Amino acid sequence: MQEPVPTRPRLVSVRRLPPAIAARIRQEYDAIQAEAHDLTQEQALAALRQSGAQALLVSSSFRMDAAFIAALPPEVRIAATCSVGFDHVDVAAAQARGLIVTNTPDVLTGCTADLAFALLLAAARRLPEADRVLREDRWGPRGMGDFLGVRVWGKTLGIIGMGRIGRAVARRARGFDMRVLYHDVAALPPALEEGAHHVAQLEEMLPRCDMVSLHCPLLPATRHILNRETLALLPRGAVVVNAARGGLVEEDALIAALQSGQLAAAGLDVFEGEPRFDKRLAGLPNVALAPHIGSGTVETRDAMGHRSLDNIAAVLAGRPPLDPIWS
Repeated sequence: MQEPVPTRPRLVSVRRLPPAIAARIRQEYDAIQAEAHDLTQEQALAALRQSGAQALLVSSSFRMDAAFIAALPPEVRIAATCSVGFDHVDVAAAQARGLIVTNTPDVLTGCTADLAFALLLAAARRLPEADRVLREDRWGPRGMGDFLGVRVWGKTLGIIGMGRIGRAVARRARGFDMRVLYHDVAALPPALEEGAHHVAQLEEMLPRCDMVSLHCPLLPATRHILNRETLALLPRGAVVVNAARGGLVEEDALIAALQSGQLAAAGLDVFEGEPRFDKRLAGLPNVALAPHIGSGTVETRDAMGHRSLDNIAAVLAGRPPLDPIWS
């Protein structure tokens, strides 16, 4: 009598994935994977119903709202998001349904911190403008007072949100002899502060900062944490970097501050309403822009994909998830 062929776990991936992750999925799962384009909510639900999948692989660009979660087939046990943030997930709805949701902390910390610091340097030293000057063949005679940026080394950097990525940025700032202040809900143990100093009130920290980098989660309490009032507290000519979540910054206020000179420059990897963004930002010469690529290295995206699949494998094998977003 022929032995039955063991069935493999079933998975739906809504995002186009790096080759190494797509190959692992083909090897370990019966899967439907996005190929020519990412799946919409409706396409993802259809794929889940068609396949009977127990697992869903998403990222921060795929919104898992209450209606989507309610429409999930009963077989779906886990949704793994290839991201640290999970503000795209309706946590209450997931908990009420009994859906396990996991994220990918740690593995993207270093590369996201690298990009935040790259944006700080690019914005302060006017690198986007300098690049355009050469590409447009406009390099001509300049006086000593022309095309001046803002020095980064030796300045005071304020970090809003001193989690893993905020601490990694603080470590990089030390290499530039920067004084680092940070604002968070509570002070960290000294061993985790990376030489930075905690300031309990944001309104007290901002006037002391030459530069500010955002690294807090997007919550009701942090939405538009940088707004018209808080941006006005910064010294004139400050630089702002956001590589966390677009909703942390009130974009109308940011644009006004950049136009008025209250801010010398900004470096932005995230925006409200992604992938759409306010085109006025593209028209400002003193903004360094990136399309949400904080984790965009081969090494990090592979690590995020493998960590998500490790979470899925654990849950489908009856083990606890490695990275549950709630305990």
